Amino acid sequence: MSQGTSTVRVGAGCLTKNGKGKAIPKLYHAFDDTAIPDKAYFDELERVSKHRIIWGGNYFLDYLGKTKNMIVWDKGRRGMAFADAEIAWSDIDDNVRVYAYKWNGMLQEDMKNKEERIHPTQKPVALYKWILDNYAKPGDKILDTHVGSASSLIACEDFGFQYVGFEIDADYYKLGQERLERNRAQMTIADLLDDWRFL
Repeated sequence: MSQGTSTVRVGAGCLTKNGKGKAIPKLYHAFDDTAIPDKAYFDELERVSKHRIIWGGNYFLDYLGKTKNMIVWDKGRRGMAFADAEIAWSDIDDNVRVYAYKWNGMLQEDMKNKEERIHPTQKPVALYKWILDNYAKPGDKILDTHVGSASSLIACEDFGFQYVGFEIDADYYKLGQERLERNRAQMTIADLLDDWRFL
């Protein structure tokens, strides 16, 4: 929930101290994620959505209510300062599902296709592709009200889903848009074959 900014972003990165007094580059700035949307936000989300998958939904149970389907993203790390997993609340009629995908600082599940980290709560594109594979149907339009790094939008474009996305932080909007454009610029062999003209 990017509701505000707690540090100022300058250019392509900002510097933070690593505990030893040494400055280290960081590609993203911190933001205030303590402001929880009000009931009106969740009511509107329910009104415009056929189904909802809400990351961090375990924090919003007062607004969302009980569900039998939570989606757990196991990040493949244990005993660190950060969470071992993230939980999404869902109103889709299914059981709890776990998706395991390593996302531990510099270590990622798919190191050959390592994703650039541009957002502190960034999720891998592969996670959103798994969600689309398991929960979306052809013709669905995807709504993401907290786009952040644009991972969800990249997954939608790669899978051919229409989408609407919102991001209130100007810096993250710009970085997400740039990331989306870089993904669009990548051409696959399938794209080449589709465009090939036989004479």
